[in-house]
Amino acid sequence: MENRNNITEFILLGLSQKKEIEILCFLLFLLCYTAILIGNLLVMISITSSQLRKQPMYFFLSYLSLSDLCYTSTVTPKLITDLLAAKKTISYNGCMTQLFTMHFFGGIEVFLLAGMAYDRYVAICKPLRYTLIMTRQKCVAVIAAACAGGFLHSFGQFLLAIFLPYCGPNEIDHYFCDVYPLLKLACTDTTRIGLLVVANSGLMGLVTFVVLLISYAVILYTVRSYSVENRRKALSTCSSHITVVVLFFAPLFFIYIRPATTLPEDKVFALFYTIIVPMLNPLIYTLRNSEMKNAMKKLRGHIAVREEMN
Repeated sequence: MENRNNITEFILLGLSQKKEIEILCFLLFLLCYTAILIGNLLVMISITSSQLRKQPMYFFLSYLSLSDLCYTSTVTPKLITDLLAAKKTISYNGCMTQLFTMHFFGGIEVFLLAGMAYDRYVAICKPLRYTLIMTRQKCVAVIAAACAGGFLHSFGQFLLAIFLPYCGPNEIDHYFCDVYPLLKLACTDTTRIGLLVVANSGLMGLVTFVVLLISYAVILYTVRSYSVENRRKALSTCSSHITVVVLFFAPLFFIYIRPATTLPEDKVFALFYTIIVPMLNPLIYTLRNSEMKNAMKKLRGHIAVREEMN
């Protein structure tokens, strides 16, 4: 405990040491974060203010948008302000809090994507029993299970990091606090702990991804017997979800399914699942979805009517 208390704050090296690049990144990520806020809030409000909220797929989508908002907000605001700061620091407690909350909401997103895949599996492979299986109670149970899974995952990561002794140096070669950069600063042998991190984050993501692949393989096998029109409708509801899964899991695998070490490319790949994916999700789920487009049009209509009345 005494060794660990030698460090009261960490210095984040960020994305770049060049001021010109930092200013450019500040403007870019400020726009990205604004788009994330507007896009995900619009999805949530459009669903909750329409009849779509009664459908399990959109019920899950509204919570995915909420998860995206919370997830990116654990990292992006700090990144944006640090890009203009002369010295990028974060307190020891702030670092551990950021690590816990980021993995908590990230874990929720992983399990929520699995729940959404299960919903599509039931809708396409067992359409006659869909309303009996995907009841509101079942949907709420899926959300609760995702939160519990996210908590267990993040609590495991938190314990691995908080009991490490940090005696210096205190420079984290990243733009947020994560386990691998912290392992590099620990003044003890972290080989076994690194394996636990891989088992926690890497295997969790890998198992979930394999389950997703199996579910969509079953879906593709099932729709072979459908008519061309029904097959197109079934696949169109899954294509958006598959796109999000690939964009989210690919960079996660690069970072967490490998020996506990840090690479310069980690920062770029981390941008995908902390900023790019939360920004693209609203577009991916709405551009090819006529029901979401109609819900957003109705929402704009209601807003316009209220403005006229005022």
